[in-house]
Parts: sequence; C-alpha cells; structure tokens
Amino acid sequence: MDENELGKAAERGNPSFVWRAGQDRRLGMMLSAAAGREQGKVLVDGCGLGAYVIHLQSFADLAIGLEIELDRCITASRKGVQVTCGAAEWLPFPADDFDLVISHEVLEHVQDDRMVLAEIVRVLKPGGRLVLFCPNRGYPFETHGIYWRGRYIFGNIPLVNYLPDRLRDRLAPHVRIYTRRRLEKLFTGLPVRILQRSVIFGAYDNLIARFGAAGRLLRAVLQGLERTPFQIFGLSHFWIVEKN
Repeated sequence: MDENELGKAAERGNPSFVWRAGQDRRLGMMLSAAAGREQGKVLVDGCGLGAYVIHLQSFADLAIGLEIELDRCITASRKGVQVTCGAAEWLPFPADDFDLVISHEVLEHVQDDRMVLAEIVRVLKPGGRLVLFCPNRGYPFETHGIYWRGRYIFGNIPLVNYLPDRLRDRLAPHVRIYTRRRLEKLFTGLPVRILQRSVIFGAYDNLIARFGAAGRLLRAVLQGLERTPFQIFGLSHFWIVEKN
C-alpha cells in the first residue's frame, strides 16, 4: 500500500474489496434488522466500492449508494451501482425519501457525526429504519491504525482505546470510537426510537484463512460472547433505529 493509499485508509477506512463470511454475516444482520424495508428504497450511506449496494439490489425496488471519494464512486459505478458522490453531512436527497438507510463503519470517519445522523433521519420515511455499525470503544484493538511521531502505522494496535481520551485521540486523531453513552447522546432530540443496542464481534476471515480450524474456533467463541455481558468487548456497535 503506497503512501497515498495509507493516508486514505487512515482518513476514510478501507472499503470491502472482497466478499467473504464477514460481509455475508453483516448483510444477513442488515436484512433481519430491516424487517421488510429492504424491499423499498435503500441508501447505503458511505458505500465504498458498492459491495453492499450490489447485494441489496436483489431485494430492493431501488438501492443506491453515497460515497465521498470520487475514485471509489467511479469504481462502484463501473460495477453497475447507482452511486452519488457527496458528503454524508449534506445528503442530496429529499426528506422522507428512504425506507432503509445502512451506515456501515462510516460514522467514525465523518467530520460531524451528529449532523450525519440528523441527515439520515431527515431522509428516512416515517417508520423507516437506520441500520448502524460503528466501532466499539471496549474492543481491545484500534483497528484503524495510529499516528506515532508524525507517521501513520497501519494495523490493529492493542489497548489504544483504553487510554484516556486526551492520549487516545493524539494517537488516533483520524477516527472516532464510541461508547453506548456517546452514541445515545448523538440521537438525543432526533425523532427516533432505538429498537436495538448491541455489540458484535468480527468474522476474523483473515485469521481463518491463516490458521484454519483454530481461527474458526476463535470466531465461534467470540461470536458466542455476543449473547453474554462480555459483548462489551466486541468489535462494533450494531444498532437498529426507527424514525417516528
């Protein structure tokens, strides 16, 4: 990965380049959370290269994506994705327009996360749903890398998110991390009901590719913890939010 791509990975995160078990599992969670709304008009807010849009097209009357990076929009468009280049803080869509909005590991990268959620709620129809995934502060690794002495270090860095805010944000100024309370505060005053607040672990596809059965065992154990109080150490928040 060259320096330009490293910088983009730091600022925007990496999109889904391939479709594996982890993406398939999360698509299933999206569809379950949508409760039929995936059959209407769907927006993937921050769609990257369009992987989730492509799979949602099989269910939706219309599935479209929004992506801030022009080169990613071009790549997604070449795959047959209907995509708009724009910022999530200013969605170029009318109010009450979508039955379902997916925000998948995007909120942590935007300039104004509160404004992004307000815009999502604005474009949702009454009764429409937001399916939200974003990083959990309780996870023992910072998955977006850190900056050390002015140099970006890519990878999973242990224990960074357990540091006090002042130190954590110096090491990872490029990405937010969320507690349940911080997420709840972002929705304060918006016309929504939070239907589900949960935390999930990853699919660990890279570990399974490398270690086989041992990796699959680790995944089974960790995903089993999602049904216990130990979910607080999970990778991502998974919330279902419905507009009033």
